[in-house]
Amino acid sequence: MSRVGKKPIEVPADVTVTIDKSTVTVKGSKGELTRTFNSDIAIELEGNVINISRPSDAKEHRALHGTTRALLANMVEGVSKGFERGLELIGVGYRAQKQGTKLVLNVGYSHPVEIEPETGLEIEVPSATKIVVKGTNKERVGALAANIRDVRPPEPYKGKGIRYEGEFVRRKEGKTGK
Repeated sequence: MSRVGKKPIEVPADVTVTIDKSTVTVKGSKGELTRTFNSDIAIELEGNVINISRPSDAKEHRALHGTTRALLANMVEGVSKGFERGLELIGVGYRAQKQGTKLVLNVGYSHPVEIEPETGLEIEVPSATKIVVKGTNKERVGALAANIRDVRPPEPYKGKGIRYEGEFVRRKEGKTGK
């Protein structure tokens, strides 16, 4: 049995959860999220606790059980606290700045790279070498952070590039002269 799926989800007081068959809507102080789950998995709201149960021990149901619970827990956390992902720019002359809602990156190309966040996501630039992506949907926050990182991923010889906060880049030795 899925140990993740069995764990009940505590709903904070400022969050409202609406369940309509297999569609769940979660509203909180940070925003609103809606998602449709597989109709085989039963989602019940009892007071301020959400319980997820599966109809059988079939492999597909076992997989969906834990996944559904994790996605629902992320929705509840997202609308109450929100998610954020930090990025660091490492390299001489590498810098980020915000122009309106757009993020403008100067990372060694002949042109600046502009990234426009989708609705519901916010980009902050606390310093020229730090970027913070914030939002209510964990999946979309991670995807935008990954897209920003893909502009210039860290390289293994000098470690230059855009990396996640706290990410360890394994370094290579490089050529040795004779």
